[in-house]
Amino acid sequence: MRHNKKGKYLGRTTSHRKALMRNLVISLIQHKKIKTTHSKALEIRRFIDRMITYAKKGTVHHRRLAFKFLQNKEAVKILFDEIGPACSERPGGYTRVLKLGLRQGDAAPVSMIQLVDFIGVEKAEKKPEKKEKKKAVEA
Repeated sequence: MRHNKKGKYLGRTTSHRKALMRNLVISLIQHKKIKTTHSKALEIRRFIDRMITYAKKGTVHHRRLAFKFLQNKEAVKILFDEIGPACSERPGGYTRVLKLGLRQGDAAPVSMIQLVDFIGVEKAEKKPEKKEKKKAVEA
């Protein structure tokens, strides 16, 4: 029986699993959305929710706790300066997992996990630029 065994193993050793979760959470903090397998997306929700809760509190102690897990100064800075204040009014549910279908190579279920408060911000930043068409110069 699996009493008191939280989380999924994902077919990895403990150190490999911790490194995987750390890298996925850092990527989610930097890019605001990532595409991964469904089971990994469900698993990193536990970690990113904890990090955002630390960022909402914003104390030096919580910054150090976040750095202890992330081990990345840039990610901690983004987390506490951008994500924490944006999620300050939200009582929880900082992420959204969307199923995308099956992966071509191995038919693994793929999902997109994204930060809820940054969906509209990302669309505003990426405005399509009009490209000027160059006409061929006849000589």
